[in-house]
Amino acid sequence: MPQSVEFEVLPPPAASLRPRTGVGRRLLADENLDLLAHILDGWFRIPGTSIRFGVDGIVGLIPGLGDILTGLASCIIVIAAWFRGVPYVALLRMVVNLAIDVLIGAIPFLGDAFDIAWKANRRNYALMMRHLRQPHRHTWRDYAFLGSIVLLLMSVFAIPMLMILWIVVLLTRHL
Repeated sequence: MPQSVEFEVLPPPAASLRPRTGVGRRLLADENLDLLAHILDGWFRIPGTSIRFGVDGIVGLIPGLGDILTGLASCIIVIAAWFRGVPYVALLRMVVNLAIDVLIGAIPFLGDAFDIAWKANRRNYALMMRHLRQPHRHTWRDYAFLGSIVLLLMSVFAIPMLMILWIVVLLTRHL
């Protein structure tokens, strides 16, 4: 009597939305993106402490140019997430993480300390992997984060407008 053979069918990996080309697949592989995030945010450790920092904290010491260069390197993770089909809400959150890192990181010395604490690349890599494992599932934290950013931007634009309006009202009262 012949033996029956059962084949195991495995589901595709969560990151199956990688680029189709061989070179792109290798460059944007999970291992390479994780390594990039680690190099930028946690490659070195201060001896005797658990404080880790990366090239982002070192190159950021160069006024003006340092944060722009590391910000461009950080864009690789965001672009890889876009290629893999990460939802736009998560992509927007990744861009905001990166913008916060670059803008606050541009402040001399204080910004470098912020870079060491914020670790935008590790955050973005973890966010990308979370959305690849659970496609199109957003948590309340995603929407709360984006909502707070929208409110912050609205207030940043509203405050100067209110100041101008207040000055115009004061000037018209005195005329």
